[in-house]
Amino acid sequence: MKKIIKVGVVGVGRGQSFASGATDLVGMKLVALCDTWEEKLEEVGKKYDVTTYTDYDKFLEHDMDAVVLANYFHEHAPFAIKALTADKHVMSECAACHTMAEGVALARAVERSKKIYMFAENYPYAAYNQEMRRLYHEGRVGKFVYGEGEYVHPDPAEVKLARSCGYNHWRNWSPWVYYCTHAIAPVMFITDTRPVSVSAFVVPYDFDDPTNVMTVQRSDTGATLMLKMDNGAIVKALQGFFRGHGNFVRIHGNRGLMENCRTGDRSQLRVWRESWEKNTGEPVEQIYKPDFPAHHDLAMKAGHGGGDFFTNLHFAEAIRCGKQPYLDVYRGLAMSMCGIQGWRSALADGAPMLVPDFRKEAIRKKYENDEFSPNPLKPGHVPSSILGEIKPSAKAMALARKVWKEKGYKGK
Repeated sequence: MKKIIKVGVVGVGRGQSFASGATDLVGMKLVALCDTWEEKLEEVGKKYDVTTYTDYDKFLEHDMDAVVLANYFHEHAPFAIKALTADKHVMSECAACHTMAEGVALARAVERSKKIYMFAENYPYAAYNQEMRRLYHEGRVGKFVYGEGEYVHPDPAEVKLARSCGYNHWRNWSPWVYYCTHAIAPVMFITDTRPVSVSAFVVPYDFDDPTNVMTVQRSDTGATLMLKMDNGAIVKALQGFFRGHGNFVRIHGNRGLMENCRTGDRSQLRVWRESWEKNTGEPVEQIYKPDFPAHHDLAMKAGHGGGDFFTNLHFAEAIRCGKQPYLDVYRGLAMSMCGIQGWRSALADGAPMLVPDFRKEAIRKKYENDEFSPNPLKPGHVPSSILGEIKPSAKAMALARKVWKEKGYKGK
């Protein structure tokens, strides 16, 4: 019988997906929750019948083997480092780090602790992405030469406000280039390539869009990252509030194309091979709905297209075998640094920026004091928009306070 892995979860919003996934089915048991939102914490703690904490340091003293970080986007690295120092395995939501200095400290902490660190990027585990990885490694489309990843997520103003309670909630100031891992991760997963440089181009804040101006958002509409990969391939990553909600992945090899469909059932996969290169009897174009390679029933019940199940599963498996998972700290940092260096690039009108390899200490040394950040609460922060400082209107602030009050938020 497998030993149950005792897990604590930080964050009772997004963290509930991990909390519900920490079951005997993957060999984990939820034992504690941590959040500063006391009312919500009490409610969720009762739901799962576990101990609750508002103090993270006290939470880390709880009898548990691992910590799942589903706290704010820009706070993961410091929380992860504390957990690793407390001898806990860590699974962290995206991003892995918010500054290059944090990335250096995180890589060192994982190596020093010898604990498991998993980057909980769930988009690679959609059934069509797992199928594309299988086909790619079978050589179906040849060598990877160009790819695209898209994460497009528009919402009405009220939905945005409900998701980002508080004027300085990270969603209200973080540039879209930082939220790039959902677009980049599937391409890296399918092709086993890594980014080595990034150029970023931003679509500015749209003052004619009510879904912008009726919020307290101070960042831009969206962004495109152009990545050079370590095999020479080029990748375009698109993310933002653009109309046309969807997640798309496109892989061009030198012998064919793979992509999930943009119309109808978007979980269907399209595979194309030219008539002179396909196998005899094989159609030029195939469109079909792939299944998960394993655990179909469990994955179908999980969030994010089954991805939430697989992140929990692979985290548990990594702890049991003592081997770092595929989405290890270095891949997590590589994706996350595309956002950091991407914002540097955007502010420099698209100039290419290096995405350093933090597997190497000699390279990390150069970035250990690099605190470049658009976080408005950090001294010396850079702008959150390429237009400079954006000030929400009085009407937007009034709507924000109304929505936040309805959500039970009592802060500013």
